[in-house]
This record gives sequence, structure tokens and C-alpha cells, in this order.
Amino acid sequence: MRIIIIILLLLFLSVPFTIGKTVKSHCLQSQKYQQPTCVDNLIYLVQDETQSFRSRNSAIWTLGQLGNKKALTALQKYYTGNIPRKESLDKNLSQYELKKAINLVSGGINITAIFWRYGY
Repeated sequence: MRIIIIILLLLFLSVPFTIGKTVKSHCLQSQKYQQPTCVDNLIYLVQDETQSFRSRNSAIWTLGQLGNKKALTALQKYYTGNIPRKESLDKNLSQYELKKAINLVSGGINITAIFWRYGY
């Protein structure tokens, strides 16, 4: 029983840091847009139709994790409210990810962010 509790505790503690590492990686990848902040770079990436849907969906997820209200307009621009049962992240902008990101950017609770969100 103690081993299970220790494993669950380690998982609980590792998830936020994994998310934070992924956010940082996406921010670094978006620097090619040369904007002043990660959020600005990610907004440009979401709007860049020359980029793959997978890259743009990753940017949407990252904007949600960052929770910066500056991204709200860009996210709402692509949100239709029509969330299909199954989506391909490679063929469309994910309406499900857009909905989650809009919720987080609009003040939704992201309990893992307190462990990693700083300086973005």
C-alpha cells in the first residue's frame, strides 16, 4: 500500500513539471516569430496558416497552459463551438483544444500551473 501511495505521489509531482517543460519547449520553438514574449510568438504561430495543424494545435494548448488573456481574441477567432466526437490534430484546428484554451485564458483554474508558470 505504501508503495502505491509513493508512486501516486511521484506521478502527481512529476506531471506539472512535465507540462512546464513542454510549455518551455513550445515557447522556444516559436521564437522564430521574434515577438517580445512567448505568448506573442505563440499567437503568431496559431495564425500562421503555412504551419502544420499539429504545430498550431500545440500552440493553442500552450496558450491555454499559459493562461494569458492577451491570447483570447486569437483563440476565439478560430473557435466555432462545433466540437466533433473525434478530431485529428493533423487535419484541423482542434475545437476541443480551443475550448479548453479559451476557458483557461478566461480565468479557468489550472492547478498544475502554480508549479511551473513563471516569467511567461
